[in-house]
Amino acid sequence: MNETLVETRYGRLQGTVENSVRIWRGIPYAKPPLGDMRFRPPAAAEAWEGIKQATTFGPICPQPGGGAILGMIDIPRKQSEDCLYLNIWAPAGPKPGGCPVLVWIHGGAFVTGHGSVPIYDGTQFARSGDVMVVTFNYRLGPFGFLHLAPLDRSLGSNLGLQDQVAALQWVRDNIAAFGGDPDRVTVFGESAGSMSIAALLTMPAAKGLFQQAIMESGASQVMSDGQASEVTRRFLQELGAEQDAVNRLLGASTSEIMEAAGKLREGLGSILTFQPVVEEATLPQEPIRAIEAGAAAGIPVLNGTNRDEGVLFVRPDAPVSEEAVNQALQAMVGPEAAKLLLQHYPATAEAQAQMITDLVFWRSSVQLATAQTRYAPVWMYRFDWTLPSHPLLGKAIHAAEIAFVFNNIFMFSYMNLPVDSETIRLAQLMQDAWVSFAVHGTPERAELPWPRYEPERRATMVFDRSCRVLDDPDTVKREVLSSI
Repeated sequence: MNETLVETRYGRLQGTVENSVRIWRGIPYAKPPLGDMRFRPPAAAEAWEGIKQATTFGPICPQPGGGAILGMIDIPRKQSEDCLYLNIWAPAGPKPGGCPVLVWIHGGAFVTGHGSVPIYDGTQFARSGDVMVVTFNYRLGPFGFLHLAPLDRSLGSNLGLQDQVAALQWVRDNIAAFGGDPDRVTVFGESAGSMSIAALLTMPAAKGLFQQAIMESGASQVMSDGQASEVTRRFLQELGAEQDAVNRLLGASTSEIMEAAGKLREGLGSILTFQPVVEEATLPQEPIRAIEAGAAAGIPVLNGTNRDEGVLFVRPDAPVSEEAVNQALQAMVGPEAAKLLLQHYPATAEAQAQMITDLVFWRSSVQLATAQTRYAPVWMYRFDWTLPSHPLLGKAIHAAEIAFVFNNIFMFSYMNLPVDSETIRLAQLMQDAWVSFAVHGTPERAELPWPRYEPERRATMVFDRSCRVLDDPDTVKREVLSSI
């Protein structure tokens, strides 16, 4: 019996077995968004005849850089607008009734990243024998997050989010053939991937496609129609497409599109130039407002951040002025709130990093977790692990937890980092918690007592060399930030 030859709705796929895990790579989950399909919603994948070899990763979305995480090894991938592919890691033998499925949505500020970054390898998850992992690519930057629907009704907005919905629909319709249970799907993601999950929790098109969510370092993050329309206007200006915009958008080369996007990002000076937009057809309400109203009722959430997220984005020697801090605060919270907060963030690089941690990541995560407790179980964590004296990992920076979640800390060796027994144990503990959540609906295990997050107590699991539960960490700061 060939357990890596499967029959999907679109045709047969031949995978491989590596390290006692069944793997399929480069599976098309939607029609290539090429030609007239550029800037339009994803369409169903096309069927094929014969057996398609699913042993190599597909191309990745056009992007600056290659998607490596924290300087760890990445393998250069072909970039192409034909990028809508997914990958599956499954236990060696199918389980009766099917395995719960973890679907990973990668981060990268909505402009970089892909599902085949080595640190996202799902082997260790699948070797547990309890779950399978799916990763995928989605359209990024201008290809995935330009707000084009107002420009022409035939074009789309939130195309990257629509790609994510298409991937989840493919999982629903096909994962049983690989031994997965389509009724036990947990989405998990980090940074822009987690921000995407906040949107998916409320998107009408995503309803019923997953049953649980794990959100790492990201919550509700969107643009208004006006903000996104201004980004589109300036992008068209950079592309020289003020006249006959639709034909220019469809006819421009990939490199022209990317060059215009690069100039736009440089001109705006924003990390999140491209991001989801609140618009009627796909994301009709700001995710946090929809969640507060019960849009994600019945969906358990595991949610958390890293203690020092912002350190990754600020050079320690960067000059910082009070005017620059004030401008950044106004951009994040508005002029009136900025006046209240300015005293808390002096003009230093360290304070600027803390400001990013607090206002971009922590505040919105706490806000979402609090809102969801009214409708479903919620668990909260904070990742505190550091490697003392290391120039990068001496702080618990953004994305540092990913290697632990995937239990791929062996990749630290590519950075010439030591891996001690405490680090190995923490990686196993975290992955076990994620698996437990996918399988049992709770991350709590005998070796990891973890109370639910409730507004009265706000119990938060701190992942460090020794793990512990803190009640309402940073209470004063939380109260200040929640008041603005």
